[in-house]
Amino acid sequence: MRDRFGRNAPMVEMTDMTERDPRWARIVARDRRADGLFWYSVRTTGVYCRPSCPSRMAKPGNVRLHDTLGAARAAGFRPCRRCNPDGASPQDIGQALVVQACRLIAARDDMPSIADLARAVELSPSHFHRLFRAETGLTPHAYAAAHRAGRIRAELPRADSVTEAIFDAGYGSSGRFYAQAADLLGMTPARYRAGGAGERIRFAVGQCSLGAILVASSARGVVAILIDDDPNTLVRDLQARFPRAELIGGDEEYERHVALVVGFVEAPGIGLDLPLDIRGTAFQHRVWSALRDIPAGQTVTYADIARRIGQPQAVRAVAGACAANRIAVAIPCHRVVRNDGALSGYRWGVDRKRILIDRERTAAPVPSARPEGRSS
Repeated sequence: MRDRFGRNAPMVEMTDMTERDPRWARIVARDRRADGLFWYSVRTTGVYCRPSCPSRMAKPGNVRLHDTLGAARAAGFRPCRRCNPDGASPQDIGQALVVQACRLIAARDDMPSIADLARAVELSPSHFHRLFRAETGLTPHAYAAAHRAGRIRAELPRADSVTEAIFDAGYGSSGRFYAQAADLLGMTPARYRAGGAGERIRFAVGQCSLGAILVASSARGVVAILIDDDPNTLVRDLQARFPRAELIGGDEEYERHVALVVGFVEAPGIGLDLPLDIRGTAFQHRVWSALRDIPAGQTVTYADIARRIGQPQAVRAVAGACAANRIAVAIPCHRVVRNDGALSGYRWGVDRKRILIDRERTAAPVPSARPEGRSS
């Protein structure tokens, strides 16, 4: 039987039924979060798949949806070889291999070659390099450099000398380390080793509709904008971040910085133009730089940011970089939302995130130069 357009009526009915099911949209989006919640089978190929299957999209009229694996098997379908619906997904397998490679890098003082790492996880060097970069947002070499940076930060306070810390952290020469020390630590190695002793951090605390707000700056720019209900909590947070630096508060001139930030929070249309002293890894800096390019009043997803920095698969790494941000509003991680538009993952609370987004959407932004920021 055919409809008035000459189409097979049962096929039209199946197409309509599938497209009306909200699960179909998740299949079209290849939503990995739907894996394990349901499965679908394809009449023309005879296989059943997980929602995130990367195979060519089937026509909805050929698709049947199943609540369980048993139902898909009972209907006479076999598992798809590409997405392996009965076992670990290709994404899970890839993540496990990258974790294995990261552990190998962490266990070595020197940087293993790409060939050695690929051989250890039984992949070709080119495939391994693509997979590693997609999962972490970094090349293996950049990841090793970031790992060494973490080690040098840990070694400097407890080593007998700066030189000892440099070599214990896996640097091949002190000259190579000193060439990047200022960007890596935000200060000289000796000062960092002393817990920031000698570094002067000016700060002030104010009040806004979001609660207490603390702004702190080094000689190079703003290092922190923190928000909390309790101002004492903010000061303790700053002290923990710079345990032996000289913290200078109660400076009337510096309090103008707080006034600027409070003014922006209450009326985003006025803009915010402050020099920033951004301290983080190379990947974090790339993410934070992309965040600062989001116009006020707009939101993007973590996946959008991953694509903008050229790492479309590094969504989790992008979320981690947003969570590590210590400079609220000036680095606007509040403008990043989940794929479904939901608000989550904001260091200073989802309610504050919602207020900031709503205010920016209703404000008329004033064009201003993007503030300069240094990364380290």
